[in-house]
Amino acid sequence: MDVLIIGGGLGGLTAALDLRQRGHAVTVVERKRYPFHKVCGEYVSNEVLPYLRRLGVDPAPLRPAAISRFLLSSPAGRTLSCPLDLGGFGVSRYALDYFLFQQAEARGVVFQQQATVTDVTFDAATNQHQVALADGRLLTARVVLGAYGKRANLDRQLQRAFFQQRSPYIGVKYHLRLDFARDTIALHNFADGYAGLSAIEDDKYCFCYLTTRQNLKAHGTIEAMQEQVLARNPYLRAVLRDAEFLYDQPEVINEISFSPKNPVESHVLMCGDAAGLITPLCGNGMAMAMHGAERASFHIDAFLRSRYTRPGLEAAYAQDWQQHFGPRLWVGRAVQRLFGRPLVSEAVIGGMRYWPAGVQALMRRTHGVAF
Repeated sequence: MDVLIIGGGLGGLTAALDLRQRGHAVTVVERKRYPFHKVCGEYVSNEVLPYLRRLGVDPAPLRPAAISRFLLSSPAGRTLSCPLDLGGFGVSRYALDYFLFQQAEARGVVFQQQATVTDVTFDAATNQHQVALADGRLLTARVVLGAYGKRANLDRQLQRAFFQQRSPYIGVKYHLRLDFARDTIALHNFADGYAGLSAIEDDKYCFCYLTTRQNLKAHGTIEAMQEQVLARNPYLRAVLRDAEFLYDQPEVINEISFSPKNPVESHVLMCGDAAGLITPLCGNGMAMAMHGAERASFHIDAFLRSRYTRPGLEAAYAQDWQQHFGPRLWVGRAVQRLFGRPLVSEAVIGGMRYWPAGVQALMRRTHGVAF
């Protein structure tokens, strides 16, 4: 095959559609079976719409929510709000990933579902990768693209530096019904964390928050932590009190790593969270994952058409990735330090609410442009 993609999330699926559209033979290895839920904020910047339309997968049939405003609250309930210049849309990963999977499969992308990659090796003599699956199968590909998310055992096999350090962060997600503006994405702060709330399809909302294992450990259960920590923010207290929760149990993910990662490891190109694009407050990881897939597909296509050597492919992609995403991630990491710390976030939000031009400038630096 030409390209093997490890992971069938947004980065993997859009790269598969793009590369297939360019005429290449593509296989996607996904450890789950579609459709399935993922811990995710489920807000997508409109910067992706021209790209999705070029791929013939406009999300309009999913009837996503149109989002045009941003609301931010401090732990004590101070707020600031502003319009989103580009805007975005809200749609669940359950619906969007399944839609993209169906479109890709119909166009000839091969899927290996409920399959796990255990090893990737590169043979310099043949200029190809050999990919081992947990069931003993071996697959060969000219290019391997890693799009498998935040953290996997494959990172250990590739000896990636960030894997040696544990991450303190956990993510929790619910779908719910609530009386809340459907055109607004809200970010609510609390001690050692922050929660996002925004509309998705079918009159539902995504409620997703990030906090630390220590915060959870100190209170014993997710429910107790929500009652004793999140509910100190009056906006979150209203959500927890008034919403109809549509999951019996929340989706939870551990070891969310915000450490910088390399876009190329052992000749494997990385995109999405595998390349370090998970950082919150950067305009959203969903759009950045798709943009990373677009850049990876462009360079992989050039390599497969002999416009690059292997070293040329890896160098060009790494440079391009840094140029497109490095500044956004730097700003996002800097802003992230202001949140989850009550005294700091109170001061920042209290000051920024009187400086709307500064808020707009910051939003522009953390959001992308249409591509």
